[in-house]
Amino acid sequence: MPCKVTLQYIPHDSTRRDRFKKRLKGLMKKADELAILCDAKTCVLVYEEGKAAPEVFPSHAEAMDILNQFKSLPELEPCKEAMNQESFITKRIEKLHDQVDKTRHECEDSEIRYLLYKIMHGDPSVLVGLNIEQLTKVGYKVGVLLKSITERMAKIHSQAPPPASCVTTRNIDMGSPGVVSGTTSVAGVLT
Repeated sequence: MPCKVTLQYIPHDSTRRDRFKKRLKGLMKKADELAILCDAKTCVLVYEEGKAAPEVFPSHAEAMDILNQFKSLPELEPCKEAMNQESFITKRIEKLHDQVDKTRHECEDSEIRYLLYKIMHGDPSVLVGLNIEQLTKVGYKVGVLLKSITERMAKIHSQAPPPASCVTTRNIDMGSPGVVSGTTSVAGVLT
């Protein structure tokens, strides 16, 4: 894994100039590669500390042509998806708030399920320290679970096959069991 470099101002002048020249050379090389690989026109203007004229790539004349061509492009209609930084950050914050709320609800649901689990396994003392809001949430969860169970049972009963009908030509009376010499016997009487 590449090591992250801490970005900060380099206080030593000669080190800073050397680093600037090295990075500038790399930037110009990347701009040239981008122009070749993508068949695009690229230019780079870099203003060095203490110098009035910028470093220009590929040349001053070519850079001026590219910039003039860019300035002469017609104003594009704003894209539906385009947004400024403020609206982007606002949307991102809203999404994060939604995620936090969702996670909070999942956490509360898990805590309530755990309380119900403990209660069902014989520890009703867990309800003693709860406030009214927590008790209300537990009650609501019990209601939701009971409704879910009722709906499942109704669905199962509606999907169950009807009992098989018995086709008999005679009535059978099973009678009551009788005791004969210490053993139980069932007498069937056919009528």
